[in-house]
Amino acid sequence: MRLGLRTVALLGVAVLAFALGHDSHARTAAPAAHPAGSGGGGAPGQTAPARHRHGRHRVDAIDRAIRDNDYVARGTPHRKEVALTFDDGPGPQTRPLVRWLHAHGVPATFFVIGRNAAADPAAVRLEARDGFAIGDHTQSHAMLGILASSAQSAEIDQAAHVLHQITGRHIRLFRPPYGSFNATTLQLLRSDRILMVLWSIDTKDYTRPGVQRIVYTALSGARAGSILLMHDGGGPRDETVAAVPKIVHRLRLKGYRMVTVPQLLAADPPPRNQPPPHSLSGG
Repeated sequence: MRLGLRTVALLGVAVLAFALGHDSHARTAAPAAHPAGSGGGGAPGQTAPARHRHGRHRVDAIDRAIRDNDYVARGTPHRKEVALTFDDGPGPQTRPLVRWLHAHGVPATFFVIGRNAAADPAAVRLEARDGFAIGDHTQSHAMLGILASSAQSAEIDQAAHVLHQITGRHIRLFRPPYGSFNATTLQLLRSDRILMVLWSIDTKDYTRPGVQRIVYTALSGARAGSILLMHDGGGPRDETVAAVPKIVHRLRLKGYRMVTVPQLLAADPPPRNQPPPHSLSGG
């Protein structure tokens, strides 16, 4: 009788061990949820599993950049990569721009105003669905450098909340409107583990200088690791939409690869301890 009970007990332990091992394997093998703030990871058009595989690296790259620096304004010059970034959307030209970028396999990063996102969440979902990176551009396009800490915090947090509600992503990138910020801004971003993204080329497309001028400014300033500032909202952006295909075509002819900001950081991280950032003028 004792032998029989012992045999049953051992059999029960074996079954339990198998079940636990199978459950652990199932959890390990299951696809990861969309990484917070990854911006989708891969180039537009990739399948969801590929985005998930690469997304973790993008999040890690943002974490490394935040650990080493308060901001990024360009990548390092080791790879011929350029990050196209668009501010102030969504606007009327956002959809045609996103569709063109997606159709031609061009990754990009959109810095979105919270109130514009709330007014047109479908456009933001289109950006998120197509795998672009999305960043915070404040709730109301405020000039943060002249605001008190509480007002700055509200501008950043409200936009991040709106974007999270729409996309399900925890926003990890931020661009200050007008390039206006101060030590308080950096402290707030650091506490929230958000990276400030500036730029190395301002196309000044918000002044509506004409398509050829936008193209010339982008191409004449482009270097390996450049971050280009353009706009998809905040006013008529038909010139920008017309300029982007020309910019992309000529950059590709020169051997450049277009990437999102997280991709730029992952492929070629900026050096540690860069000089302190200074407020910039821009749109």
